[in-house]
Amino acid sequence: MLRDSAPAPSVELERSGAVVVRHLRQVLLWPLRLMPTNRPREERQPPWELLRGMGGASPWREVVDEYTGESDRFHERHYNEFVSFLPVVQRFLYGEGRRRRESDDADGGSPMRVFRRTDIAAVRVCPRPGDPPLTLEVVHVDLYFFFDVDVAILNLEIAAGDLALPQAQELLYRFGRAYPGGWDAQGRALHSMDSLEWLAADGSVLAASDARQRDSFLSHVCEHRAPRLASHWAYVLEPLVSHHSEESGPLRFRQIEYFRMPMMAYLALDDPRALTRGDFVRLGLVTGAGTDATLPFGEQHLADFEQRYCYDRFWSEGGAAPNTRYLCNGHALVVIGDARSQFFGCRDRGVLAQFRHQHFMLFLIAHFQKAALLMFSDRLVEALMRLNVKQPASVRRFKRAIRESFEGFLRFTHRYWFHEVSDQAQVRALFQMCTQHLGLDTLYCEVKERIGDMNSYLDADSLRRQANTVVRLTVVTIFGLIGTVTTGFLGMNLLNEADAPMSRKLWIFGVVFIVTTVLTVYTMSKSKRLSDFLDALSEERLSLWAKCKALLAVWWPWRAPD
Repeated sequence: MLRDSAPAPSVELERSGAVVVRHLRQVLLWPLRLMPTNRPREERQPPWELLRGMGGASPWREVVDEYTGESDRFHERHYNEFVSFLPVVQRFLYGEGRRRRESDDADGGSPMRVFRRTDIAAVRVCPRPGDPPLTLEVVHVDLYFFFDVDVAILNLEIAAGDLALPQAQELLYRFGRAYPGGWDAQGRALHSMDSLEWLAADGSVLAASDARQRDSFLSHVCEHRAPRLASHWAYVLEPLVSHHSEESGPLRFRQIEYFRMPMMAYLALDDPRALTRGDFVRLGLVTGAGTDATLPFGEQHLADFEQRYCYDRFWSEGGAAPNTRYLCNGHALVVIGDARSQFFGCRDRGVLAQFRHQHFMLFLIAHFQKAALLMFSDRLVEALMRLNVKQPASVRRFKRAIRESFEGFLRFTHRYWFHEVSDQAQVRALFQMCTQHLGLDTLYCEVKERIGDMNSYLDADSLRRQANTVVRLTVVTIFGLIGTVTTGFLGMNLLNEADAPMSRKLWIFGVVFIVTTVLTVYTMSKSKRLSDFLDALSEERLSLWAKCKALLAVWWPWRAPD
């Protein structure tokens, strides 16, 4: 890691007695909802096709990953990642072979599309006022798209080395906030970086944070009822623009989760067991730096911290990865281990390789599932908000939106919804911890129930309309029967009245009309009992006498068969 102003080197950090983080990795995942364009649904292009078509106007380029590119790019760490997951998850993450990779319908190819920008090489941050600025390496900036789901996930990874533990804690706590959560009396952003700048490879500043411009954030919320992104995050996402932004862009997005981005962290220390319980709590719950002697929350609140948030299978002196502890609260997944262990920092087989591959993928899956469920819930709310029951066109759009949501949810369930992603104990346990803390099962049932209720209502409404139509047709048929019998009687050859005078024909027509009308009305009045008689007549188990009694019951109900 490079630094702008010379802070204490690692030797001085050791002399000061501070816990030194030899290597730090922080990975951010920011789920976003992609908003549909104004084109008809059948004419809309997938978002990755829009980015492809922009050419040099976009900094994003599609990634040909190690599984579909040249074989010399495929390493053992990629193989270990692949075999860690169940076959159904493998098809989601990697598809079924490079030959079918070019298809955009996810038939054989992976349903994921990954784009990367390479112009951002580093980030210069100052966590708190008075802190020396730190220049951190930006390992990569990726954008994930998913077939048939209007969700994109921004992925950013940074790396640093030889940091004091409080510095690392502040980086984890303050980095990855989409906009300020508030300001202090001096106008400094609360809980965010005091300053942040994206740097190019030559050191030039590409974009800087505007978190101190309080008035612009306040006015945006006042006008749009939606928060404004900090300028440095808006720069990273270009040409994607916020749905409430006045800027134009081919892709628009809306925030669907908390402004604090989900995060993964890898910390290699000389002696992980030198950390206090307060240090582990601050790292596991990502609360920022504090004093070693205190806890960030009450003792009673943290009484079950180890049971709820710690995975301690490798928290021992022996084994392949000694003194390795995993901390997971759903929003964050933190790995802490011994920098002196060759396995912990091994790029191909060690914990670092697992962190950047298996652990990243399981964390990505969990947060993609949550984002997709929130997206479907958002769709229902928007459909209801646009509904105007007095306008038939609005009702038709509402029905179409609900049907599309129901169909999309079914496709999501069968393509992307997994309760288990691996049979490997560690991967399975960490995924379960993530999903439990995120409440995915509860959220899934809630969204499924809401969509199902909406769809059931539409089905019931459709049946009601069909029943009304049948009633109307029945009424028309009944009254048409009168005219049919009346006119048909005159056309019969039983009475030769073809040459009779018109007055006689009208007299016969009137008599037949009256008799037919009376008979039809009388039949309608007895229709319920006649229906019971027809049911009895078709019942093979009834005797002939019972069927006769059913006929008599049309006029004398007390004679109905038992």
